[in-house]
Formats: sequence, structure tokens, C-alpha cells
Amino acid sequence: MEIIKEQMLLLFSTPYYVILIVGEILISNYKHKKLYTVKDTFTNLYLMLLNATIDFLFRAIYVGIIFQFCYNHRIIENWNNPILYWIALLLAEDFLYYWLHRFDHKIRFFWAAHVTHHSSLNMNFTVGFRSSVFQPLYRFIYFLPLPFLGFTPLDIVFVYAATQIWGIFVHTKLIKSLGWLEYFLVTPSHHRVHHASNDKYIDKNMGMFLIIWDKMFGTFQKELSDKEYEPIRYGLTTNVEKPNAINIIFHEWNQIYKDVTQPNITFKQRLLYIFGGPGYRHDEKK
Repeated sequence: MEIIKEQMLLLFSTPYYVILIVGEILISNYKHKKLYTVKDTFTNLYLMLLNATIDFLFRAIYVGIIFQFCYNHRIIENWNNPILYWIALLLAEDFLYYWLHRFDHKIRFFWAAHVTHHSSLNMNFTVGFRSSVFQPLYRFIYFLPLPFLGFTPLDIVFVYAATQIWGIFVHTKLIKSLGWLEYFLVTPSHHRVHHASNDKYIDKNMGMFLIIWDKMFGTFQKELSDKEYEPIRYGLTTNVEKPNAINIIFHEWNQIYKDVTQPNITFKQRLLYIFGGPGYRHDEKK
């Protein structure tokens, strides 16, 4: 039944994606904002297809075997109130996603997978599809508490897919503010900050659906006007020099290899080049 629900969710959302993207392109061209380029859009779709393929091939393992094993050993046998069940699942999954996303930014090994999503110099709805290609291979680990708490594996997958729909919607420059929703939801304004490479905005606003986790754990940053701060720059602090189909996925892994194989550095320094922060340098002056 849950598989059918997820398929229905996909079928229901796809026409809206198309309408949103076509509408944004038309408005962009009408207002001469140049929010899209052909090459960047095809790159976004290419990365989405790679991510979806890996997720599809690996799903039988992490949903059918690992999640199911955890669910069979759950500590909560039954949720008697279905409304409470779905609210609790949404909150718990969004909370765990926040930490997944935060560690993707703070640990270089995972940043090497996630960096593809941030490598676009544009901000539009198709950037929401610019997936972290290898994330499906480890993402499930963060959600392991959920089946132990009595949430069924396929319900977990369904809620994640549902919140990702919102995650696509927030990738746009055309929507300035959502009013009172800005207080508790991740909005386009919040997510523009997340994609910015300006110093003040780096590693901020990690939430997928709710912004409350960022406010609780110190990673929230409001989008500032051009008068308050410099205009947003999208992309990476150092952008990919040759963003071809292979390099855009593996450039950070390649750089990690170069850093780790440097001569005359300690074993600890080599580890920090892999598991330290993305900006770690062993020779950086303190």
C-alpha cells in the first residue's frame, strides 16, 4: 500500500514540477533575469538520474532488509493514534535529516558527495533536482532510529519523498517572502542563504522542511538585503574549473586524494583531510 502511495505522490507531483519550471523559465525570460542556462539545467537532470538510479538499486537493501530488521525489533509496538503517528514521523524524520545535512557540510568525506548539489552558479527549481549522487548509499543510517521507534519502513520512505517535494519548491529567486511561514518553515528566502557562498551564509539553514532546527541549534541565518550585506553569490567558495559530467561529481574526491597523498604529513593530518572540515589545511596558520 505504501509503495502505491509513493508512486501516486510521484505521479501527482510531476505535473506540478513541470508547471513550476516552465513558469519560472517564462517569468525569467520576460523579466530578463537569466535564471536558467541549458548546460546547467541538463547537468541538474543528469545528477538527478544518477542519484535516482543508485537509490533504486540500493533501496531493496536499506528498506527491505536493514529498515525491516530494525522495525522487527522496534521498541514501540503500536501507535494507537494515526494522527500522532504521522506528525511524530514528520518531525522525527525532518530532525534527523537536519543532522544528515549538517554532517554533509561539516565532514569532508560526506561533503565530497554533497558538493554536487551546491556546485551550480544558478538558483532555480531545477537546482532542487541537482542531487548528491552517492548520498543514498549512506543516508539511511541517519534514519535507523525511526523503524526502531515503530515507524514502518515504507512510511519512512513516503514521508521523506513528501518533504523532498517542498525541498524542490524552495530553490527559486522569484519568491521573496512567505510571510508568517518564514518563522517555522524552510522557505525560498532561507534556502537562498543555504546555497550562498558568502562568508556570512556558509553552512546555514540546513533544514529540509522546518527551519526550527536551525534556530534551535545555531545554524539559522536570515537573508539580508543588499543594503545590509553583499549580494548572494551562488556556487562554491572555489568553483569547479572544468564542470564536465565526470569532474562535477568526482572533483572533491580527487582533491581529497591529492591532499591525503602529500609527503611529509602525519597520519592524523591525513585523517583530517578526509574526516575533518572541508576547509581543513594542515599548514594553515592559527
